[in-house]
Formats: sequence, structure tokens, C-alpha cells
Amino acid sequence: MDRLFFETKLAALDNGMIEGTAWAFGSPDRVGDVIRKGAFSEASLPLPMLFAHDFNDPIGSWSEATEDEQGLKVKGALLVDEVARAREVYALVKSGAVKGLSVGFVSRKAVPRRGGGRMISQLELLEISLVTVAMHPGARVTSAKSAIKALSLAEALNRASAQLKRSA
Repeated sequence: MDRLFFETKLAALDNGMIEGTAWAFGSPDRVGDVIRKGAFSEASLPLPMLFAHDFNDPIGSWSEATEDEQGLKVKGALLVDEVARAREVYALVKSGAVKGLSVGFVSRKAVPRRGGGRMISQLELLEISLVTVAMHPGARVTSAKSAIKALSLAEALNRASAQLKRSA
């Protein structure tokens, strides 16, 4: 049997850096709330990064929060070198067990939506949490320096190898 090997060298940086979409514009969350673009414009940085909205469980901070047409994009770091709980949560993020983001806020200007929920146009952003299941289906971790990317690349290489073998 012929075999085709690809040697790869992959570096997975475990520095705790994380990116995601904290809120996706244009669609409601699970209770019907819609947050309009511009509502996050007064966010004060850095913002606390919590696990599951537990104010007694800070695990890092968000250093960037920007709105684009799709939603609120955030970048930050888990304090993996300083906080044991942050290392635990980071391991859960890297494994895919924790992949949601959820915003903790106080609404300042909102009107009821037909069918339930609110249309929120102004708010005070208090924190953004890593969660197992996000209230908004579009709020999720999009990047964590991790082994997940290495595994995805390895799977792609294995598929390519199998296709080459079939076509040879």
C-alpha cells in the first residue's frame, strides 16, 4: 500500500488571546431582544471578561470592542499566567466546550418589539462573558490561539492526502 506523508510544524500559542462576536446585529436573541448598531458606542475599555456572568469570577479583560455592519467584535485576553480559573476556561474554549459570548448590560433606551423582546438603541455595557450557550445564536468565539486550528489543518491535510491517493 502506498502512503503519502505530509510533515507539518504547527505552533499553538497559549497566550490567552481571544476574539469573537459579542453581539450579532440584525437578528433577535433567544428572548426577542434586538440591539441596534450604535448602542455599544459608549463602551468603556477595558471591559471585564467573566465566566458565565459571575461577577465573582473575572478571568481576563476585553481590550478592543468595535462595531461593524455585522455586530460587536471584541478582542481580549484571558489571564492564563495569573489566574488559575482563566487557564481552566481557556482549556474549555480550546476544546470547543465553551464557545459562546454573552453581553452583560443595562438598557438605557429601549422600546417593546411586536412578538416579544425589546429594540435596544442605547445601553451601558458592563461586561462580556464567555459562556457555554450564548443568549444570541450569533455571539461566539471566533478565534483563540489554540490547538483547534492545528487539528483543523491536520484534518484538511488528511482529506487532501486521501484525495491524492484516490486519484493516483
